Amino acid sequence: MAARDEIVFEDFFPAMVEKLGAEGFMKELCNGFRLLMDGEKGMITVESLKKNLALLGLQGMSEDELVCMVSEGDLNGDGGLDEMEFCTLMFRLSPALMKSSRTLLEEALVTEM
Repeated sequence: MAARDEIVFEDFFPAMVEKLGAEGFMKELCNGFRLLMDGEKGMITVESLKKNLALLGLQGMSEDELVCMVSEGDLNGDGGLDEMEFCTLMFRLSPALMKSSRTLLEEALVTEM
């Protein structure tokens, strides 16, 4: 059982991939990115996350926790998440997707060709 203030994450990504296919799932990830990004900066920032906490169901998160979330995926050190960093982070946070990422990549490549 989870502690009172602990955030419990249920990984719905595998079910989404099964329902939407690899291409549909990637479109949904991109839609999620656009929903959370700062429109002027073109990336997800701590401030843009703050504005969307209620939408995400994470109203109780502190600024330090938001900074950690962005830092976790900020591969180029620019202080925010671009679309590729966001998608990469989402895959890394889903153990089941990490296991099946090769299959998804192959399916996406076949669809592209």
